[in-house]
Amino acid sequence: MAITLFETFRAVFYTPFYAAHALDAYGAEGVDVELKTPSGPEQTASGLLSGATDVSWGGPMRIQLTYDQNPDCGLVAFCEAVTRDPFFVIGREPRANFQLRDLIGPRIGTVAEVPTPWMCLQEDLRAHGLDPAMVERVGDQTMAANEAALRIGSLDAIQVFQPYAEHLIRDGIGHIWYAAATRGPCAYTTLYTTRRMLNDDPQSLLAMTRAIYRTQIWLHATPDAEVAKTIASFFPDLAPEILIACIARYRSLGIWNTNPVLPRNGFDLLRQSCLSGGLIATGADYETCVDTSLARQAIAADPPSM
Repeated sequence: MAITLFETFRAVFYTPFYAAHALDAYGAEGVDVELKTPSGPEQTASGLLSGATDVSWGGPMRIQLTYDQNPDCGLVAFCEAVTRDPFFVIGREPRANFQLRDLIGPRIGTVAEVPTPWMCLQEDLRAHGLDPAMVERVGDQTMAANEAALRIGSLDAIQVFQPYAEHLIRDGIGHIWYAAATRGPCAYTTLYTTRRMLNDDPQSLLAMTRAIYRTQIWLHATPDAEVAKTIASFFPDLAPEILIACIARYRSLGIWNTNPVLPRNGFDLLRQSCLSGGLIATGADYETCVDTSLARQAIAADPPSM
């Protein structure tokens, strides 16, 4: 029987997951995985509870939010791929000596599609003694709309992921003020499922974890151009040179984990960001939300690269 896997949405920073499919890493581990894209990111969690999917990928933010609403949900992350924040603050004017306090004053467009980027950025501000409420923020526009606004000058800076950042940089319109990955580990994307699934079919989930680990080994040993060529079918409208540049920039920032273990410090920072931003009231702790046993088994097996 095939394992159904929900993706949150299509994004370059999910490169390890697309590479696993392109390389047939799941097939190499003897598990049939069918990738589906639900109609909205929230369905990666609700789909697990309803039985619409067996496994999802997405941020531990979604797990936290679900525990806040349903403490008995039983969601659990078991295989991390994106270990740092993939978002950027891109400004119209260069800021070579950017400091977070420089976000106070300019008109900033933040991400409306999902809450995590702003939750994490406002925690960065608080950590530097700044009040996020002082940011002149437009928070209800999509990244595409914010890109257009930056181009015409109605916004001074925007918060986006790739390829929006790369397009603006290449066109000479945008400049990187802040790469959120530089804050350090901040658990961003994992495979997750239910405790019931983890108990009922651990072998399939272990096979998926081994597949991701073998893909991680491949990813960190493979040139950017080859990685881009491998996942290009997932981004048919993206020019090859832009995809290569996106991958190169993300690699340089260390956003992709080298193994599938989700570290506690990254999880704790993300949870604190959601708490301080008011997204969750309590959420749940690391032991409740994370199971690293499959990841550690995969590493101990010392499998070959894809």
